[in-house]
Amino acid sequence: MDSIPTRSLHAISSSCDRCSLSSLCLPLAVGTGDMSLLNAAVKRETPYDRGSAVFTQDATFESCYVVKSGAVKTVRISERGDEKILGFYLPGEMFGLDGLTGERYTSSAIALERSAVCEIPFHRLEELSRELPHLQHYLFRLMSQEISGAEQLGMLLSNNTAEERIISMFLTLSSRQARRKLSATRFRLPMARGEIANFLGLALETVSRVLSRMQKQQQIRLDGRDIELLDLDALQRQLRQNPDFCVATG
Repeated sequence: MDSIPTRSLHAISSSCDRCSLSSLCLPLAVGTGDMSLLNAAVKRETPYDRGSAVFTQDATFESCYVVKSGAVKTVRISERGDEKILGFYLPGEMFGLDGLTGERYTSSAIALERSAVCEIPFHRLEELSRELPHLQHYLFRLMSQEISGAEQLGMLLSNNTAEERIISMFLTLSSRQARRKLSATRFRLPMARGEIANFLGLALETVSRVLSRMQKQQQIRLDGRDIELLDLDALQRQLRQNPDFCVATG
């Protein structure tokens, strides 16, 4: 993953148009002439340490966020105190939109590692959207993707085997790496095995067993959290053989 400097996020990126993630993030929907409006709306904060909360479940919804570097997970705590991981967010990806409908966040967002996050107060984003129709369409598309992602995850957990769930997740991470112009076959997993198990609805022992089997079959190579997908095409073909196949979302 991207390295995290110790200085503030404001020092890391003084403006959205100079950010290395501008081709993935909100600047996509903003013309060059309007970039100053977006720059004025974005709040740049000090990086979050691993385990720090960007926002907490049931807190008043005020802002949405974009990962600048590192990674973030969203989790929901049940009334019994059980934690369920809902998604993982990588650099250039927006999160926090779940609070829009009820005006409260329905989950907590936790830094998986030392991470820098851009905050966009939603009232400023609303103001910008009224002035910039392309930005409004972009936000609608993001919300649609969130809904679609939740539906796909439900299908994944109900219709796929443990191995298919894990392969699906790896392929999703692969495609998200490719979007950032990084290697689609070699990358670092920001989440621990226990977090993978939680997200995919599996036991930790099952995840470890499947990963060991995939290594023996030379499908993947693991070194700690560093992973290499040894035959991307073969993994994709394996999933296509299942008519109920769907790709895990972040």
